[in-house]
Amino acid sequence: MRDTFNKMMGRTRYVVCRLFLHLGGSEVAPILGVFNRAAREAIDADGDLQVLGEGLVEICETLLRYDEYWLSAANEGDVFWNEGEAGDYVNELFSDSASRYGAELDLGSDSGFNDPLSIPVTRNIIVMITVAFTGEVPQIETDLSNVQALKEGLKAFINLHYQNKLQAVQVHFSPAQLGDELTNDQLVQYYPELIPL
Repeated sequence: MRDTFNKMMGRTRYVVCRLFLHLGGSEVAPILGVFNRAAREAIDADGDLQVLGEGLVEICETLLRYDEYWLSAANEGDVFWNEGEAGDYVNELFSDSASRYGAELDLGSDSGFNDPLSIPVTRNIIVMITVAFTGEVPQIETDLSNVQALKEGLKAFINLHYQNKLQAVQVHFSPAQLGDELTNDQLVQYYPELIPL
């Protein structure tokens, strides 16, 4: 009812959502390179939404190519009719994602470049994608904890960029760098919302 009233009044509808995706297997480590490159470009661009959107597209396309490694997922979100409230929720999700195990990224160090090549390769990767957008996207505003819905949701994230509907983009991932490991026990402890696919 409130939705209908706000639409009639010509108000802008803001959607904020966060997707968790867990990938597992011995072949998932190269994905960290894609995530790190997108993170560096986002930092260099100082929050330019066009660059953030391009990074989101690259990440979603990579995830779609690695769909055989998807193990579990979860999503959450809310609808707002006030930009400030939507922004507050984006900040809340950002703080929560950043505080999760292994999601702190240190791009300033050169660690790893001179280390021996026997560094451990993680078998688990978690990516947390938070987006805010205007309008309605049913493919995102639904339960994404099954493979087909998740594929449609990732494609819808890509389309948001090309339709210029993105208001905010944040991507966190764990482990944040090659050589770090995310164990099965840490997955359960720090990412309890995950639902097996």
